[in-house]
Amino acid sequence: MGEETLSHTLHFAPSSSSPAGTAASSTDTSAAAAATTTASKIPFRPRKIRKLSSSAASAADDAPGKNPTSGNRLAVRVIPRPLSADGEIASALRHLRATDPILARVIDAHDSPTFQCLLTPFHSLARSILYQQLAIKAAASIYARFLALCGGEAGVVPDVVLSLTPHQLRQIGVSERKASYLHDLARKYHGGILSDATIVAMDDKSLFSMLTMVKGIGAWSVHMFMMFCLHRPDVLPVGDLGVRKGVQMLYGLDDVPRPSQMEQLCERWKPYRSVGSWYMWRLVEAKSNPNLASSSVGALNIGSVGVGDAQQQQQQQQQQMIDSFQMLPQSWVKSISPTGNK
Repeated sequence: MGEETLSHTLHFAPSSSSPAGTAASSTDTSAAAAATTTASKIPFRPRKIRKLSSSAASAADDAPGKNPTSGNRLAVRVIPRPLSADGEIASALRHLRATDPILARVIDAHDSPTFQCLLTPFHSLARSILYQQLAIKAAASIYARFLALCGGEAGVVPDVVLSLTPHQLRQIGVSERKASYLHDLARKYHGGILSDATIVAMDDKSLFSMLTMVKGIGAWSVHMFMMFCLHRPDVLPVGDLGVRKGVQMLYGLDDVPRPSQMEQLCERWKPYRSVGSWYMWRLVEAKSNPNLASSSVGALNIGSVGVGDAQQQQQQQQQQMIDSFQMLPQSWVKSISPTGNK
């Protein structure tokens, strides 16, 4: 509308300060008068022309979030810098120390986290499905056979996974239900609903909505995927019992906070709630096993915290019951039980 109105103004309302414009205006007026005399019986309504200054038109065209052709406001999606980017961890730690002095003491007691992932998003999600609710040794064995069935890590792609029959998957230890989950994920990729590129480009809210549409992938798995595969900085896994237990310990709460309470309790950590959550696992781990030195809880131990109260965690420490962050490299220590998955 702004461009269209300006165009009409330029064509039909030339500046009166220009001699050429004055002459043209005089000629047009005479012609209009003659036309009115000869065709006085033809009624017409003069059009009103709203003039816009060039500066106003320019401001309208350059306004953020505007579509220059339709004038409608567009949704602006901001994808934050990943925690694996240079300087992001340092920025996160500065922010958390400044906004939460209590958390600052936990940060000072442990090494800084390191976020890295060598797997593609599809591969990470498929591995997440395979590792759900299994003892770590059993899951690692099934995963190794799955890789062999696909022809190696490079073969873990949608078309190959779709080509595997439930019987083939069953022969390597994958349950019928998990086979259906893998096929559902692969079909969504094959049909164009999902892709590695679109997943990386999605904002957190859209990504959560899309991934929870996949069978077998629930809120907890999406949160872990966003944190440890995509390295999104502001993820708060409200359903994770380890994080909730850490918040209880951190602030001296009588009870483990409910998921509905976590947003308010961790509000000050924004926009680095992923890093704050990481330190909650560290806190619970240190409390459940005081003999662990901070140097042994470093970057390679991301996610190495049990679920349940401190006593249960200590009992399960040696067993390492569940591979928690299923999308992390196997060399990392993992022992947290997922909650909230389908």
